[in-house]
Amino acid sequence: MRIAIKKAREGFTLVELMIVVAILGVLAVLAVYGVRKYIANSKTAEARNSLGQISKDASTAYEKESMTVSGILAQGSASATLRQLCTTATSVPTSVTSVKGQKYQSSPGDWNADSATPGKGFSCLKYSIDQPQYYMYSYKTSGSSAQGDSFTATANGDLNGDGTTSSFSVAGSIGAGMVLNVAPTISEANPEE
Repeated sequence: MRIAIKKAREGFTLVELMIVVAILGVLAVLAVYGVRKYIANSKTAEARNSLGQISKDASTAYEKESMTVSGILAQGSASATLRQLCTTATSVPTSVTSVKGQKYQSSPGDWNADSATPGKGFSCLKYSIDQPQYYMYSYKTSGSSAQGDSFTATANGDLNGDGTTSSFSVAGSIGAGMVLNVAPTISEANPEE
């Protein structure tokens, strides 16, 4: 009984306290790493979601029948299906340095920069972002209405501002039967940079 009472009064040794401190340190490092990874992943979700929406909008715009204003179809005549891709857009923002380690708040004018030209840019796609963004978005086409013509939508960013750019892209092309085929996945390079 005396041994148990004596042991209860002694407390912890220095070695035991150092082990506890070391364990807490390791747990803190793991927690910081996990939180940083979670935050970076949540920021890259913007690019993935936006490119998914841009590819849907490109597909919708392609399926919409389009005819020039002067191209009036006479009664009793026929016309081929008139589908075409929206043509290359002005990037928003115009430079990746605008999103280097920071957010960019675009204006509606940024997304409608090409609205004066029918069938061109993000205004043709009817796509815009009204919230602050971490990425620069671009949309480029190679042709617009023939088999083999394609589009590529890209999101470029530099989340930590170190000069290394992350890139996400999705592509689509006009295939046999004039059907627009869109890639099922988004390609990524340095996603958490």
